[in-house]
Amino acid sequence: MKYKRIILALMLIALIATAFLAYNPFGTSAADPDTDEVTAKMVPVGPAFNADSAFAFCQAQCDFGPRTMNSEAHERCAGWIANQFRRYGMEVINQKADLTGYDGTTLHSTNIIASYRPEQTTRVLLCAHWDSRPWADNDPDSANWHKPVMAANDGASGVAVMLEIARLLSTPDAQHPAPEVGIDFICFDAEDWGTPQWAGVPDNSDSWALGAQYWAANPHRAGYEARYGILLDMVGGQGARFFQELMSKQYAPEIVRKVWRAAKVVGFESFFPKQDGGYITDDHVPVNEKARIPCIDIIAYYPDCQQSSFGPTWHTVIDDMDHIDRNTLQAVGQTVVQVLFSEK
Repeated sequence: MKYKRIILALMLIALIATAFLAYNPFGTSAADPDTDEVTAKMVPVGPAFNADSAFAFCQAQCDFGPRTMNSEAHERCAGWIANQFRRYGMEVINQKADLTGYDGTTLHSTNIIASYRPEQTTRVLLCAHWDSRPWADNDPDSANWHKPVMAANDGASGVAVMLEIARLLSTPDAQHPAPEVGIDFICFDAEDWGTPQWAGVPDNSDSWALGAQYWAANPHRAGYEARYGILLDMVGGQGARFFQELMSKQYAPEIVRKVWRAAKVVGFESFFPKQDGGYITDDHVPVNEKARIPCIDIIAYYPDCQQSSFGPTWHTVIDDMDHIDRNTLQAVGQTVVQVLFSEK
């Protein structure tokens, strides 16, 4: 789905910059926008995120089977996702394109774009990928390397969180007035057709996030702009924590701070440690580089997992509903609700 790229030059620059900013010749501490004094002035806003509902949305996608490109399950699930957003009053556009996989395969892709309050010019972007990886190429058993991944976490979980937020937006009340901004939910396709480990050819970052690359170069509306974007990737796994991904900090540091503050305000600080993760090639990269929208990646990071820093189920046949945790869905969902319902 994505891979971690450790770029030594960028890391060195970051370390030098951090050391420079930390140095203060006057002996006083530098201003920290994430201090307790700042967050103490903030209060939880928005409705309660329903983790059971999000879990059900995740299960419903998996019930179609692996949503691999060009499969019947893929097409049926696309229709289901679009209809769910329409059910919650969203304007839906299916952006179809034939894309080319790393091996020359033509991929019939559909980016599903659902818009809340489409008339609003001030907008926020939420996104996740919805396709399944065709090959469990990181499975510990090589006999599984050519089997498809169910993608309960690596795909379905991000879409499930977005669907639950769309459901909440469809039923505003006096206690929880709707956000004043427009919100676009984009389900990116063809994210996980990246070069498999067994292919015998060098991995190419451009073979990943194909749907996001296409949308960033061909937005669903001419001149589309958003204040910022948040990508949700692998947001339902057991034992997940969400470190601060370094491409996000490079392109959108203010949004990183906004989201991690929100997590603290709603009581999920333990899920969002203020520690650096890795540089991740994911859908947010073309959103930043091509669409020029500052976008961060909320993505699980397991620093102590020997199998993968993305966790033990990543690109394996056990990325299934048995390994989805409602507590993780709750932590991410409530944090994003806090962010959105704080927008003016």
